[in-house]
Amino acid sequence: MMDRMGTTELAVGIDLGGTSIKAALVSRQDGLVKQKTAHTEADKGPVHVLDTISHLVRSFTGEAGDVLGVGIGSPGAINWERTTVSRPPNLPGWEVVNVGDELAKRLDTPLFTLVENDANAAGLGSAHYGAGRDFSSFIMVTLGTGVGGAIIYENRIFRGSTGAAGEIGHMSIDYEGPIARSGVSGAIEAYLGQRFLSRQARYMLLNRRDSLIHQVAQPDLKGITPRMLYDAAVSGDRGAREVLEWAGHKLGRVLGSIVNLLDIRKFVVGGGLSGAGDYILEPARRSLERSVLPALSEGLEIVQETGGNDVGMLGAAHMVFQHVDEHR
Repeated sequence: MMDRMGTTELAVGIDLGGTSIKAALVSRQDGLVKQKTAHTEADKGPVHVLDTISHLVRSFTGEAGDVLGVGIGSPGAINWERTTVSRPPNLPGWEVVNVGDELAKRLDTPLFTLVENDANAAGLGSAHYGAGRDFSSFIMVTLGTGVGGAIIYENRIFRGSTGAAGEIGHMSIDYEGPIARSGVSGAIEAYLGQRFLSRQARYMLLNRRDSLIHQVAQPDLKGITPRMLYDAAVSGDRGAREVLEWAGHKLGRVLGSIVNLLDIRKFVVGGGLSGAGDYILEPARRSLERSVLPALSEGLEIVQETGGNDVGMLGAAHMVFQHVDEHR
């Protein structure tokens, strides 16, 4: 969409992570225009991180002229007004931070700012620029260090009553199962979060001396990564394929519970582990079909988000575009 002057509408999208801050200048029509990345250096505290974000924003506004605003996808709890981040994991020293106010202090010309949970931002980005464009309503699942989720209904984020809806990673599939970081027994994150999955892979492959993982992981199979599992699976490693199939089965079970509750039957899976593609998604599809009511079994679909980290920045920027639409 063009503004009244006929120029492309632009916004800045930020994906705030514990290791890196990814930023992009985003066109409503064309998506990513320019991208930049900076180290988070989270151990230096929130003041340093906010200074880095403001520096990235200034670099885009100086180059692009009129920018409608800034959208930020962040870990942690977000208030209903989309202004405040509370206790984000992997960001030491953050308690409750009003990100909009803090950026306004640092920018020569304050910009309208919205902040949203990072999984929600990724879901919105997928809905308008990624694999979710084929669906008006779907569930976004991000498989990375943890397991994130977003409910997209009619191309918008469903936020629940306080803004915290979509915490799929903390849904339990076994009340006597392993305890996730959240304290929830049998939460899906306790199976598919990177640290937990790597531990499970170690248990399953430790005595599988024929597995290629023994050639690439550290002694005693420490340091296994999802990428190692995928590469070994592609090379025909039966043990690695079994680990990914185990993970896919668990994923399909929790997705089945979501279908039974919400009657949303489309799923987009992103994040690092999603790079395993059908090695994890095909067993998830089989498990999903066995986990839903017969009346809800038609139209089930799980697709991979191939946009990588870009969808987080795109979705963060699109929050600004949606806000502008609402207030026109």
